[in-house]
Amino acid sequence: MTVAELAACQAALGYSFRDPGLLDRALTHASSKSETQPCNERLEFLGDSVVGMLVGEFLYRSYPEYDEGDLTKVKSVVVSAQTLADESRRLKLSRFYRVGKGMLHTPEEAFPRSLDANIFEAVVGAIYLDSGLGEARRFVLACLSRHVEAVVSDHHRKNWKSMLQHLSQRQFNATPTYRVTREEGPDHVKVFEVVAMIGERALCMGQGRSKKEAEQAAAAATLLELRGAIDTGPLTEGDG
Repeated sequence: MTVAELAACQAALGYSFRDPGLLDRALTHASSKSETQPCNERLEFLGDSVVGMLVGEFLYRSYPEYDEGDLTKVKSVVVSAQTLADESRRLKLSRFYRVGKGMLHTPEEAFPRSLDANIFEAVVGAIYLDSGLGEARRFVLACLSRHVEAVVSDHHRKNWKSMLQHLSQRQFNATPTYRVTREEGPDHVKVFEVVAMIGERALCMGQGRSKKEAEQAAAAATLLELRGAIDTGPLTEGDG
């Protein structure tokens, strides 16, 4: 790869290599390796582990209310070949990928998604070897945190009560309950107001056209409040 191509690739990545040879290797397919130029398979192996660990760490720290099953479901989507290939294509890494004559590639042709995902993993492995876990974390989260948010939003869009229950049981060893504080209007346009309770403590209110809708709104507001309290310090059931 030429100096200009390496520079263009680093600009696309938003990362400058101390050892550009690592990037060159990350962008070398097995079909074009030589005695002096190894392919990216070992870097791909390493990058796969680094991506998985960093996404797992991010999920663990960002979603304390999730149990192992919830975390696994989100992670499986975020570190899937499809998601990694999407990021590889967004960065247009295939422009810089060196393949052998048996895999001739033009800009009009798309690599298989699995190959695009492999390129992304190899690049992560190269960044990790070049600068360590901190830079690898910065790059991986810059690419994948929005995918985490999209998966979480879609998976739990209507399940705030379940999320609050996980958090409440872990933090307070208590299951939330919901109390109707107000309902008004004729049956066809009735509005319910509900407060979420943890033990004897009343937390946030929610409104909806049904009790279930109001409970979900109350759970969502309570979850956001408790997350903020947990982030800023210990919170017990008796705190005011």
